[in-house]
Amino acid sequence: MSSSFFIKSKGNPKATKKGKDTSAVKRKADGDASGKNKIRAKKSSKYNEEISSDSEVESPALPKKRQAKEEIEFEETPQEKKLRLAKLYLDQLKEEEERKAEGESFETDHIAGRLQEEVLEQKGKLQRLIAKDLMPPDVSEIRVLRGHKLAITCLAVTPDDRCIFSAAKDCSIIKWDIESGKKLHTIHGGRKGTEDRHVGHTAHILCMSLSSDGKYLATGDMNKLIMIWEAETCKHLYKFTGHKGPVSGLSFRKGTHDLYSASHDRSVKVWNVDENAYVETLFGHQDAITGLDSLSRERCVTAGGRDGTVRVWKIAEESQLVFHGHEGSIDCVQLINEEHMITGADDGSVSLWSVNKKKPLSTVKQAHGCHGDAGMEQPHWVASVAALQNSDTVASGSHNSQVNVWKCGQNFRRLELLFSVPVSGFINSLKFSSSGQFLVAGVGQEHRLGRWWRLKEAKNGIYIIPLKRKPSNAEEDKHPE
Repeated sequence: MSSSFFIKSKGNPKATKKGKDTSAVKRKADGDASGKNKIRAKKSSKYNEEISSDSEVESPALPKKRQAKEEIEFEETPQEKKLRLAKLYLDQLKEEEERKAEGESFETDHIAGRLQEEVLEQKGKLQRLIAKDLMPPDVSEIRVLRGHKLAITCLAVTPDDRCIFSAAKDCSIIKWDIESGKKLHTIHGGRKGTEDRHVGHTAHILCMSLSSDGKYLATGDMNKLIMIWEAETCKHLYKFTGHKGPVSGLSFRKGTHDLYSASHDRSVKVWNVDENAYVETLFGHQDAITGLDSLSRERCVTAGGRDGTVRVWKIAEESQLVFHGHEGSIDCVQLINEEHMITGADDGSVSLWSVNKKKPLSTVKQAHGCHGDAGMEQPHWVASVAALQNSDTVASGSHNSQVNVWKCGQNFRRLELLFSVPVSGFINSLKFSSSGQFLVAGVGQEHRLGRWWRLKEAKNGIYIIPLKRKPSNAEEDKHPE
């Protein structure tokens, strides 16, 4: 068996060969005075085929310096090879780490942005500027769902914006599929006196709230009762008793199953739905409470009706903040964020508040106009308000056949009317969807809290109002019309 070897010298190394070795690489030596071909064998994985030394085109002559360089490269020792491979491996690792670092940097920036939003949200200072892009919807785009026999008094939108729960003076509760407009479940109301054998309400339902995870639905009625339902199946779970007057406000604390309730008995109660337990009662209002709301903090806000106050209840501190501003009965309240809220009253005004100031930051009087004969004009009562959480957009409803959508000016210093949406009847309840894609109005022929008068031309129903956005500059370029 033949073998190949190298003879090293100071000049160009020359190899001798015994026998025939097909793995050797043959090249024509440069500057060979005798003209004879010297064959040089090179062991390299880079060359695994035989190249003829006679082929001048395929294997041009190499300069001596380059020859020497190649010779040294091919004479790589095992240790040198290990070192070279280790360097390659380290370079690859470095590249991978750099790519990973870039990705992590992007992700970190994204997370940092989200964390900053959450901090602002907790502080009550987050204000997403949405109002500037909103446009009034076409009347033809407003959808109406009908199913209740009497005036709708309250409603709730599921966190995923797929379903609506509505309740009415007919004591019934309906769960709707928003996309199809079909009824998913109906909990029928019972007659007065059938409380013991009827699963459900037997008196006008005045308020409802859905937990932020969509698990529980709570409803309150004129008969002083609070009912707890499994939101997915509408199965009845619990009945809370304890209020001595109609239950007029309900709100789950965001991120928990703690429930706050308000009543015409002037008290606020705290419940733990998971434990099916009563926690405590809070006193302070001097008249029937007409509305209640809460967010993530362990506190809630209430509208005190004719006592003319709005109160912020700090549950943990066992204290309350009292606010004055409206001239009439304050009938509705909603939190915009943890430190700002919107209220409406039967004096026709809508007010914007900060929990750090005892007086409203801004008030719009006669927000929905007036009615009656000249000289005897009365403002349209504001029956409902809604806020798109952590934004600059709020809405109000009355019985002047319009829902008003408002912009909160910078730092919540003023209210500016964006547009009005025609809706006939008493707007007893308003809710924005979580995404801000639509506004839902619960409409009735009568006011939710009484029967002062009736609008015969109105129809009891749920109005789904799309919130259209102005096209971006790119879209405007595409659609100049």
